[in-house]
Amino acid sequence: MLIESLVAEAFATNCYVVAAEAGSDCVVIDPGIGIAERLNAFLAARDLTPVAVMMTHGHLDHTFSVTPIADPRGIPAYVHPGDAGQLVDPLAGLGDLGRMFAGKFDWREPNEIASVVDGQKLELAGLTFTITHAPGHTPGSVLFGLDGDDDAESYSFTGDVLFKGTIGRTDLPGGDSAQMMASLRDKVLALPDGTVVLPGHGDRTDIGVERRTNPFLIELSNEGHTQAPTRGL
Repeated sequence: MLIESLVAEAFATNCYVVAAEAGSDCVVIDPGIGIAERLNAFLAARDLTPVAVMMTHGHLDHTFSVTPIADPRGIPAYVHPGDAGQLVDPLAGLGDLGRMFAGKFDWREPNEIASVVDGQKLELAGLTFTITHAPGHTPGSVLFGLDGDDDAESYSFTGDVLFKGTIGRTDLPGGDSAQMMASLRDKVLALPDGTVVLPGHGDRTDIGVERRTNPFLIELSNEGHTQAPTRGL
């Protein structure tokens, strides 16, 4: 299996390319700001053909390049319905933070937007992704689960739900700290310890490490938990 991360200069968003092998069909996850040219060059160099773009949530730092990647290839852009409106109005989910982008770019939503729902098995590029709805950072945040090449190997693309050592912010429009805690307790901590975490920003980790060291998971039952540091949007 091939899983590569290209890090966008803006907000250091991880854009993932996932394929069964080089020279095959692939899936692009979270194509962020300014990543399109470098992503296209990477795909050409590895002889990879995208069949879909998948987005862990609707924030602009994860969706900015979706249309230039998806539309020329005639492929769908997958997003949870809770965040689909942000593909129509990308500033809607940013509140005051959206002012830094206002008037600075032209936006067009993808031609083909497809929905993902909780528990769905999505067959793409010869791979099976399991969709887990995990709201809190945004209403439509999801985890993309993926089994590896052997039974003991599994991955979770967590977007801005879970990072190495911290969690996503909940102070933007649509964010909800209570939902975030429920998602972490019921969805994230339910994953096996060996699950490799591929977050929207920062380094990869695994569930076992986060279960032991991430203060937000350790103190999940403490009603006095503090808000996570800002990361991404």
